[in-house]
Amino acid sequence: MLWKKKAVAEKSPQPKVEKLPGPKPISGLVGKYLIAEYKMAPDLVQILKAVVRRSPKVEKALDCRIFDGSEAEASEVQIKDYTSLDEHPELILYEGWFDEESKRVELEEKKKVIFDVPLFTETEILQKIEALIEPGSTVLFYQARGPAVGGPLGRGAATVELNPNYPTKGKKYIIYTANVVGMEPVDKGQKLFDSNKSKDVAKWIKEAHIKRTY
Repeated sequence: MLWKKKAVAEKSPQPKVEKLPGPKPISGLVGKYLIAEYKMAPDLVQILKAVVRRSPKVEKALDCRIFDGSEAEASEVQIKDYTSLDEHPELILYEGWFDEESKRVELEEKKKVIFDVPLFTETEILQKIEALIEPGSTVLFYQARGPAVGGPLGRGAATVELNPNYPTKGKKYIIYTANVVGMEPVDKGQKLFDSNKSKDVAKWIKEAHIKRTY
């Protein structure tokens, strides 16, 4: 029995695995780089997230990956740390490294995403809704508020459908909300309500069709 105890005592200790930090706001140094080199809007810099790890190639530097947390949620991907994106490169917007001490940054754009979409007025929204003629035709508006996620405004999209069964069954307009990945809804989405009043629908759409803040 003694030799067994000795063997256990002489067993090599397991190397410690570095615990990587979770997603955080983009650092000031990296944010300035994105604004200067990629002409990113300062408001967007504050919205996007970054995950980092110690760089194995550049001393004192941190490897960095930047992503949109809203799109990750819409894709049903949980980003815990830097390695979470190994299997989901399609979510990486920028990748590279930075060194706070030397103030050096090198980032490569991995995915071109359009965040600066036109915002329609309530009158323009109303016109688009009332332009629906064919039964079952739809018009989509990105949202910055609401139950969905993803898309350029962060909270998915609302779709207005001209009810194909109207006036036999249901009201004239059916409103859905759906998650958005990239620029497209992942499916038809969840029905929120229906209405015969295009003005009421346009007003509801406009309340969430605003500038993105998170």
